[in-house]
Amino acid sequence: MFKSQKLFLRVDRNFFKKVLIIAIPIMLQNFITSSLNMIDTIMVGKLGEVEIAAVGIANQYFFLFSMILIGLCAGCSVFISQYWGKRDYVNIKRILGLGLVSALVVSIVFMILGYINPDKIISIFNKDSQVIDLGGKYLFIVLFSYIFTAIIIVYSYSLRSIGNTIAPLIVNIVALLCNVFFNYVFIFGKFGAPALGVEGAAIATLISRVVEKIIILFLVYKGKGVLAAKFSELIDINISFFKKAYKFILPVLLNDILWATASLIYSVVYGRMGTKATAAVSICNTVSNMFMVVTFGMASAASIMIGKSIGEGKEEQAIDYSKKIMMLSFFVSIILGLTLALTTPFILDLFNVSAEVRSSTSIMLYTISTIFVVRFMGMLIIVGILRGAGDARSALLIEGSTMWFIGVPLTILGAFVFKFPVHTVYALAIFEEVAKFILGLRRLKSRKWINNIT
Repeated sequence: MFKSQKLFLRVDRNFFKKVLIIAIPIMLQNFITSSLNMIDTIMVGKLGEVEIAAVGIANQYFFLFSMILIGLCAGCSVFISQYWGKRDYVNIKRILGLGLVSALVVSIVFMILGYINPDKIISIFNKDSQVIDLGGKYLFIVLFSYIFTAIIIVYSYSLRSIGNTIAPLIVNIVALLCNVFFNYVFIFGKFGAPALGVEGAAIATLISRVVEKIIILFLVYKGKGVLAAKFSELIDINISFFKKAYKFILPVLLNDILWATASLIYSVVYGRMGTKATAAVSICNTVSNMFMVVTFGMASAASIMIGKSIGEGKEEQAIDYSKKIMMLSFFVSIILGLTLALTTPFILDLFNVSAEVRSSTSIMLYTISTIFVVRFMGMLIIVGILRGAGDARSALLIEGSTMWFIGVPLTILGAFVFKFPVHTVYALAIFEEVAKFILGLRRLKSRKWINNIT
């Protein structure tokens, strides 16, 4: 046993180096993004539970928006990775242009819908009048940032797909610093600014997104790499190319929409269970996402490496990569699950909440730590390996079916039929993670998931 592990580590140093070069900057970027959300939650949390719930619910609308963008960009990025393997720079620019146009259309639609009646959107998730009022004000301001967010996400995913993970990381670091500073200024009224509470948090987010967009475009065009495309190159898209691209992008997009919609239903369920339940889940999700950043990094590395190998015509190498990254991820996920369990009491000390909210949040975090390996591996298979290999339809079927036929029904039954407490309802949704992992593993063993989409 130990000899085989040592042999694996010695023989595959080159593999580990490739994974870490891609994964670590993405992990850091996702960690910074999650830190940004956590800092927002902590700073707004100093104002009270109602404010936490208001911002948490308002961000559910952004969550749906961002998941649609991520679905678009994830689909585009698989094309870019495979075109990168072929050194087909013309089509990389076309896919980038298609992604930008699609993302801008989505952002404009969400902005218009949000501005029509922001309070109505908040009321879908929670009936507390204070939460609706504060959440509506926050949403109205933060909607301005959606166009900037669209551009940022498209370029971040595209840069990652060609192996440039440093530029998005730099941009995120600057965004984090900006957001923390302007949160401090506008939430609490420092340096002569008025104390605006949750509206101040929204203003800080808007400023950070503007700065982020300016920097990422500067880095792309200063480097004059493959993504520094002219306008004419970005819009050089004919009908046949559009159909070819969206034949793959649509299953990825639908997958993320189904996932995001199911997640929003969870939020509606928790929101209808009361403000304390909403606050507990908001804190739990913020904390658990901090630990899931490693998953996103590993999944991104898997997607990029496998996609590039397929683009180069090296299918056996892609299969070999999938096995090795699964083994590496298994050990990493065990360590992360244990770390989450051990640090939960100390993390919860950061939040100014009631004993009831703290107790519920604590139970949920311990539950997550228990099944962390299953959640980690399931996401790696779906988001990293299957998508990266061009098997978007299988990823859609596995994730869509487990959420909508297991997770969502169990959550609704637990909350409204059996009247379970929020931590028990939260635990019921975890059954979907187990099913997702089992089905994903079966698909991998079939060896039918390699698909050259270019």
